[in-house]
Amino acid sequence: MAAMQRADESARAALAAVRAALGAAVVFEALTVVATHDKAVRAASPWQDDPYDAAVSLAQFTVPVLALVIALRLLVWRAPGGLDRAQQTARAAGLMTALAGLTAAFEWAALAGGRHRSAWDAWTAVLVGGLAVTSVLAVSASVLLVRGRRPRGSARGWRHDWLGDAVLLGGRVPVLGRWLGPEAAAWTRERAWPVFVALSLLASAALTAAQAVGERWTDPLLVVWMLGVGTASNLAFCVISNALAGFVARPPRSRMRRVTEFSVVTGCVTVQLVMAFRDPLWSALAGGPLTSVPALTALTFGAGAAASFLCAVLLLARRPAAPPSGGATAA
Repeated sequence: MAAMQRADESARAALAAVRAALGAAVVFEALTVVATHDKAVRAASPWQDDPYDAAVSLAQFTVPVLALVIALRLLVWRAPGGLDRAQQTARAAGLMTALAGLTAAFEWAALAGGRHRSAWDAWTAVLVGGLAVTSVLAVSASVLLVRGRRPRGSARGWRHDWLGDAVLLGGRVPVLGRWLGPEAAAWTRERAWPVFVALSLLASAALTAAQAVGERWTDPLLVVWMLGVGTASNLAFCVISNALAGFVARPPRSRMRRVTEFSVVTGCVTVQLVMAFRDPLWSALAGGPLTSVPALTALTFGAGAAASFLCAVLLLARRPAAPPSGGATAA
């Protein structure tokens, strides 16, 4: 009885922390959309270019995605599997808050560095005020999430994932129930990696098409580069967030399969880092400005391929760890 009471209290604390994180995310996304899509506001922004804008662009996409799936999961909060659901949702909220907090740190750095100081006006003051608000909200949500965190290793005992809740939600909507059944969930668990790749490519294609049309790109290589960078970013987000929050419980994989996946994700993260800091990196390597699309492509994807290869070599050189005693995993 006491154990059930403690579990219920833990779930309530997690729910409060998740709600605080959702509130912070809504404020963050609203201010970020205004700062990036209004031309007058963007022109006065200290963080309007890379590497600061790379962090803003990443969070602008990932934060609302996490907020949406978290909000949907709250609809089945009282369903069986409450302890797993509370831990997983809190982890997703923690990742969402961390992305918003990292973006705020980049924005504070741009402000401290006086970026585009000559263009600062009244809108800059508004942006700084909004940045202060989002920073306070992110810190507050982080404190609540940290207080309710579970001991390390608790994820190994998970028996539920977000796909199971998607099936529950689908059962409440007749049209969705035809697509979100137990068979579809099992199929996705068995093929999680191809599903992650396909979703990453589709999302990147949509964003690339919108940007290419909006900015009237005519260079096919630039379009391909943007498509590849976006796919790499989305894939890294899918795999890392799944490992942290358990969206899809994956069956055990061979050591070579796990090494390959980890190495690919390492390369994807490297592509993002090099893309964000491409100008200083190219200047250090070539001694001049980066003005060529082929050079940009070689720099970003060359670094990603090198990082992926090095990661695979290092992992394969290590002695294999003992196989886990559990069944499916989220990683």
